[in-house]
Amino acid sequence: MKVNQKSLAIVSSILLAGAALSGCAGGNNATSGTSQQKGSEGGSGAAGGGKIVIALVGPLSGSASDYGDSAKAGAEYALKLKQKELQDLGLNVELKPLDDQAEPKQGVVNAQMAINDNDVVAVVGHVTTGSSLSAVTAYEKAGLVMVSPSTTGPEFTEEGKKVAHRICARDDEQGRKAAIYAKNTLHVKNAMVIHDKQAYGQGLANEVKKQFEKDGVTVLGFEGLTAGEKDYSAVVNQVLAKKPEMIYFGGYYAEAGILIKQLREKGFTGVFMGADGLDSAEMFTIAGPAAEGVVFTSTVGDVRATEEGNKWIQEFEGSTGKKLGIFTSFGYDAMAVAINGIEEAAKANGNKKPTRAQVFEAIHKTQDFKGQFVNVSFDDKGDNKNAQVFIYNYAGGSKKFEGEAK
Repeated sequence: MKVNQKSLAIVSSILLAGAALSGCAGGNNATSGTSQQKGSEGGSGAAGGGKIVIALVGPLSGSASDYGDSAKAGAEYALKLKQKELQDLGLNVELKPLDDQAEPKQGVVNAQMAINDNDVVAVVGHVTTGSSLSAVTAYEKAGLVMVSPSTTGPEFTEEGKKVAHRICARDDEQGRKAAIYAKNTLHVKNAMVIHDKQAYGQGLANEVKKQFEKDGVTVLGFEGLTAGEKDYSAVVNQVLAKKPEMIYFGGYYAEAGILIKQLREKGFTGVFMGADGLDSAEMFTIAGPAAEGVVFTSTVGDVRATEEGNKWIQEFEGSTGKKLGIFTSFGYDAMAVAINGIEEAAKANGNKKPTRAQVFEAIHKTQDFKGQFVNVSFDDKGDNKNAQVFIYNYAGGSKKFEGEAK
């Protein structure tokens, strides 16, 4: 992914300013295989009862708020269920939600807010790839561990940032399996690949294009559109001229809904496919009947597919008053991984409040953790060795689960 130099300069300025602020904060220095930022070490090792904070960073407002709100709801529920056990250990754990609006620059600001709070020992997030990529360097310098429920961009764990962990599959795997499904199951012979010019969307599009070319599916075009616009006539006209059997779109539902609606209005009858960025009931609000038949991959399985899952949904909705969302389940399990790491670190520390370095070590060593929805074993990079990819489509006004993508 190419980075706009002007944006990079702005982000760098924010990081430098945040570093200056954090330099004024008190705290201990420690090392854990990551470079520690002076004054950012969370937890003094004091006896139980000291506040321990887990930050959650994601879009809690704006066009991608479905993702952040659902992850937050799952994380809150996981903490609620574990509170008595934590309190019995003398651990006072709180959640600190931070809204990045799925904006990379705001992600950096939120990261610095978490870093500057010495009680924060772990981060659940960030939720979106662009925000995670912008913030991970700051977390690495501070030695503050991240457990993302949904950051799929490969770069997150490929750039040597030891603090970066995710429980979901990566886009190179999601994109590869999407392209294979399109060829082998949908029998697509040619396609046009469109993306939103952002880290998540363009990254997915690149992986799909790569696999199409490897498998002999003709790529008739690779085009970018601008997120936030309302008229995609220029791209629609290119599609109509090239007549592909399928459109693969890398991006989010806000743009996907507009694009598929305008394509159908102009007579496009081919397959429209995307990834978990399209997983939102807002697709029907935006696209109306044009959302019918849209196919998408997801790193999250169908919670409703099992009796146990349906029981969990009833308990979750009854306890919280909230509906199950796209990342509720993985927000829950990412939080569970973070809590487990804190518990293990505290026990190894004589049931005292653990430091950031101790929590990092405990989470990084996570193996065979039985989550409610995904089992977690981190490799050396911080990727989950048990992550999967699934296929869904929209039919009858709602999403339908097709199964695991092979």
